[in-house]
Amino acid sequence: MKCPKDRKVELVDGWLSEDLAVHCCPDCQGNWISLDTYEEWRSQQPQWLRQRGATSTPGEIMVEVSPSDNRAGLCPKCDRYLSRSKVQIKTPFYVERCSACGGFWCDRGEWEALVELALSYNLEQVFSGEWQSLIRSRQYLENARQAIVDKLGPEIAGKIFALAEILEQHPNGDFGVAYLMRRLDKPQ
Repeated sequence: MKCPKDRKVELVDGWLSEDLAVHCCPDCQGNWISLDTYEEWRSQQPQWLRQRGATSTPGEIMVEVSPSDNRAGLCPKCDRYLSRSKVQIKTPFYVERCSACGGFWCDRGEWEALVELALSYNLEQVFSGEWQSLIRSRQYLENARQAIVDKLGPEIAGKIFALAEILEQHPNGDFGVAYLMRRLDKPQ
């Protein structure tokens, strides 16, 4: 099998997470995970791990993005182009999958990030529209939060975030929000 990113390099046998057999590229250090091997490995994991979703806050995780991450890859098994799915963290990266055989390609360091995000047990989740939508929503909220900090400063922003949490928890919090909106509604 050839490396999806450099077709001149032969993949060699290797291991991820001590018990997941993969095919590794000795040059770019990426890993090919066949669907059969992945599913067998996953079935041997405890049920609670297989059902758990992402646990780390994406902004906390750093990956040194491989230079080969921006290149399209060809499946080492089928020779078809791999589909890409973006994992939105501080430094975003793409996990790739073959739509024909279902195998996954992780560039150097990406598997470790997926483990830290608790996505390694549910790789197919990364390719679902529902998950991608959730990630975009989280990114939008994080950007909005940062805009508030940038515009009002960290002290006032902190008070606003604390008040928002209080109002969200209160059964009549919407009255507080309505009051603030009326109070701040100034004619132009």
